Order: sequence, then structure tokens, then C-alpha cells
Amino acid sequence: MAKVALIMGSDSDFPKLEGCVKKLKSFNIEVDVNVISAHRTPDLAAEFSKNAEKNGIEVIICAAGMAAHLGGVIAAHTTLPVIGIPIKSTLDGMDALLATVQMPPGIPVATVGIDNGTNAAILAVQMLSLKYDYLKEMLIAEKQKMVDGVMAKNEKIKETVNNL
Repeated sequence: MAKVALIMGSDSDFPKLEGCVKKLKSFNIEVDVNVISAHRTPDLAAEFSKNAEKNGIEVIICAAGMAAHLGGVIAAHTTLPVIGIPIKSTLDGMDALLATVQMPPGIPVATVGIDNGTNAAILAVQMLSLKYDYLKEMLIAEKQKMVDGVMAKNEKIKETVNNL
């Protein structure tokens, strides 16, 4: 079974990350959720990332607000893919977005939109689908559900307009 770590800088971030956990679980992915601060527990952050692969982790998702250094600190200590979720706190989350996306050469952090844990989960699934064929099939089905949903909305709006 595929395994993803979700690390948040503070437990107050969790309400914005529940969708990420639910989405990963919907793909039958084991999720290891942790609160680790890049600034308050830097040794723990380094230790976690150095041992992540040995502990079965295949992708790491990091969520942090404000200075949002968590993704970069984790990425600095591992060769695993790291996905950053900037969390809205101050400056409408732009500070977290820029801190997450503006990494120095050699320390990439794939970054999704502010508070967008669902896209982080889907990106992790896409990465893992290179190894796990069952995930590829599930992604195809998920995308078809999106197509079907849009088509249903299209028909509904056409019907609404025709009845005006």
C-alpha cells in the first residue's frame, strides 16, 4: 500500500487539511499525519525527513502558513518528492505561498494553491501512480466523474435557459 506523510506546522491547520486526508484515503493510501514545526522543532523536522523513506513514506505533503518554511526544511533533508500547501493566515496566504514556492535551486517543493489540500492529495496520487497501477485506474475514474459532473451541469443550465 502506498504511504504519504502529511506534516502541518500547527494543529490549527488541520481543519484546512481534512479534505487532503479524506482524498488520500479515498485512493486507499495510508496517511501518516504529524505536527512538526520548522522553527519550533527543527531537529524533529530534519529527523523525520531523513528517516521518511526508511519508514515507508513515498511522498511528503507539508502545510504551513506565514513564513511557511516547513516544506523547504523537509525537502532539504530528503530525496522524496515534497508537496507544499501554503495555509492562509496573514496577508491572505500570499506570504505562505511565496515562502513555499520560492525555493533555492536543488531544493524543490511542488506547490499547490493556498489552502488547497485536495490538489496536494491528487498530485501525490499522480506521483504514486507511476509505481502503483491501481492508482492510475482510480485517477482515470476520478477524472471521468469530473467530466460527468460538468456535463450534467451543462445540461441543467441549458434546460434553465430554455425555460426562460
